[in-house]
Amino acid sequence: MKKRALVSVSDKTNIVEFCSELIKYDYEIIATGNTKKLLDNNGLKTISVEDVTGFPEILDGRVKTLHPKIHGALLALRNKESHQLALKDNSITPIDMVVVNLYPFSETVKNPDCSLEEAIENIDIGGPSMLRSAAKNYQDVCVVSDILDYDTIINELKNSNSISIDTKKQLALKVFKTTAAYDNSIYNYLNDSKSLEFEYKEVETLRYGENPHQSAKFFKEENDFAYSLANAKQLHGKQLSYNNIIDASACLEMLKEFKDEIAVVGVKHTNPTSIATATTTTSAYQKMFEADPISIFGGIIAFNAEVQAKEAEMMSKVFLEIIMAPSFSKEALEILSRKKNIRLLEIKLNGIEAKNKFVSLNGGLLMQEIDTTNASDFKVVTNKKPSDQELEDFKFGEKVCKHVKSNAIILVKDSCVIGVGAGQMNRIGAAKIALEQAKDKAKGAVMISDAFFPFDDTVSLASNYGVSAVLQPGGSIKDQDSIDMCNEKGMSMVFTGLRHFKH
Repeated sequence: MKKRALVSVSDKTNIVEFCSELIKYDYEIIATGNTKKLLDNNGLKTISVEDVTGFPEILDGRVKTLHPKIHGALLALRNKESHQLALKDNSITPIDMVVVNLYPFSETVKNPDCSLEEAIENIDIGGPSMLRSAAKNYQDVCVVSDILDYDTIINELKNSNSISIDTKKQLALKVFKTTAAYDNSIYNYLNDSKSLEFEYKEVETLRYGENPHQSAKFFKEENDFAYSLANAKQLHGKQLSYNNIIDASACLEMLKEFKDEIAVVGVKHTNPTSIATATTTTSAYQKMFEADPISIFGGIIAFNAEVQAKEAEMMSKVFLEIIMAPSFSKEALEILSRKKNIRLLEIKLNGIEAKNKFVSLNGGLLMQEIDTTNASDFKVVTNKKPSDQELEDFKFGEKVCKHVKSNAIILVKDSCVIGVGAGQMNRIGAAKIALEQAKDKAKGAVMISDAFFPFDDTVSLASNYGVSAVLQPGGSIKDQDSIDMCNEKGMSMVFTGLRHFKH
């Protein structure tokens, strides 16, 4: 007696070849709609679902396989007499294999122009129902939901003319994982954010976590986000560590701020060592490196343009953990690949960007919108107005400062970060670190603070190093003290009204 395979696929990759092989092993092919048309047009003999059910497809295709002659054929236990009698009494022929992949809901809703109506029409009903029925009865029915499993099925048929129970079970497990993820994606699209469901796939087991005594794994979200380390392609070097992943992800968040100019970002322990923009990748790298050649040792560098041979040669002389870019020239890749351990990552800069950030904690999860806002209006509050260059450096610096751990103070000169004070318990302490790092370079630089100054001491200290202008959100009850200090020292100050704490 011939076996039966029901085939209904959205992704039709290799389905003609797969069904051709099934027919060789005495399978009849039942097919739906466009799948049947494709198979018929390629000379394969198929049976329509309507011929099996005796009922036409209705409601614009919403109902075609939701029928007892389909689900009875899938759910009937072959070794249970009452089930077999029910099949006979109702003229139902068992189905031995289901080959189904689902409407591309996640891909559809990624399109920013996708309407609610379009999203709903891409919610598959019949597909998950058939998959779940077949998976529930995996002892008797082989269920195939992934095109990557076609070869496994055919190889087993070639070797033993049957599919092993172990393979059937693994395929059934994949179905339940697939339908769970599918339902989660629909739920997350439609829900009101009062609860959340996530689907992550394991990428790899890491050598260890933050420290050698901690185990760790890396998981990837289903969404194919731009500026995501999870979607980077490693071209060279040893496995990424837990700390590498954390730092590299922070580096990409900073790089995302600069889309209209060539930028190079240097990061160490999630804070920038320096960031610079310029007209070429070489000059941007030189500015970034020369701003702090000490802290970048063992750090991570990201470019938003192709890495060329000239800067590759410079970087090859420095100990770096990771270099990331959308591409590397052939010569640059050859130069950098001479270093055995350096990781070279090709990153994706275009596409959908994540809107929310999630932070796990024991027993809970925090969610917030990603801070993508930059000040659109600078309010000058001092007698002296900032120069055009100082205004440009303010705009540049605010993009950077919001990525520095609070309390945060940075110094910027000619679109380059020359001093960083990060993660301090008081603002004057952060300023001291940034100013001492910049030293003589601070003369004529601008200072950016992620939050207001509670006292005038930070401004006074900055003036001692020659800082010429200050940007801060304002909002302290003692704002006037800082304004007065700037006026006394001949400095300009602007308020943004926009705080950028980062924890």
